[in-house]
Amino acid sequence: MNLSPHEIPVILDFAGHDPTGGAGIQADIETIASLGGHAASIITALTAQNTTQFSHCVPQEPSRVKTQAIMVLNDMQVRACKLGLLGSIGIVEVIHDILVRHKNIPVVLDPVMASTTGTLFIDKEMQEAIINLLLPHTTVLIPNSLEARQLAGGEKQLDAAAERLMEYGCTYVLITGTHEQTPAVINTLYGDNQRLRVFEWERLPGTYHGSGCTLSAAVAVLLARERDPVNAIAEAQRFTWNALKNGYKLGKGQSHPNRFYWAQAHKDKPR
Repeated sequence: MNLSPHEIPVILDFAGHDPTGGAGIQADIETIASLGGHAASIITALTAQNTTQFSHCVPQEPSRVKTQAIMVLNDMQVRACKLGLLGSIGIVEVIHDILVRHKNIPVVLDPVMASTTGTLFIDKEMQEAIINLLLPHTTVLIPNSLEARQLAGGEKQLDAAAERLMEYGCTYVLITGTHEQTPAVINTLYGDNQRLRVFEWERLPGTYHGSGCTLSAAVAVLLARERDPVNAIAEAQRFTWNALKNGYKLGKGQSHPNRFYWAQAHKDKPR
């Protein structure tokens, strides 16, 4: 990416730390850098996990999260905000206060509700806090089909779940279909109280550690680069699918997405 410093958009990124580097804040930083942005990273929680299992999650002190974010916002021109694992209601409240004060910044929310091994990150009170405090300020909400149903109060039909989520205040909802029993992965974009586009992607073998982080961070940086939201969402899916297709296995479980697959492809080209 041949961008001059003044053209590099800053994304304020709230996410947890994954020590494997597959998901969380490191996944976001890699994705944002790969797509020509700069991540100003606020770690919301420390986790102990690997590619096969999850041990525990320790949320950070909300006041420290707030101080870090304010320091960044007072110094840099933030072009987008990406939200991942948030850790506690206190952190949700802090982020809400920040979003209220910076209403012009587009917000992408990946509602990380459970680890890929099934450990739940949020309880009912935390879910209500996200719905009431964050969704009204969310430009693009990117839940998988399980998260969409849960956030929508157990609504079984995804169209109805998306309608409920837009009623909560989201501008766009992209429901991903990796958890659905379909031959291809079907991702559906909603906006203006209707279904806007359906995206169909080849279902790749295996599972990946940090696919949702990659997709949501990609949407955030493309919005920061002033892409039209629908085009940004489409381009972010292409990037994510290619990162997964070119992924690599470092541990005994899930594969890591290769978020710099394009650099490897360029390197391999004959000169």
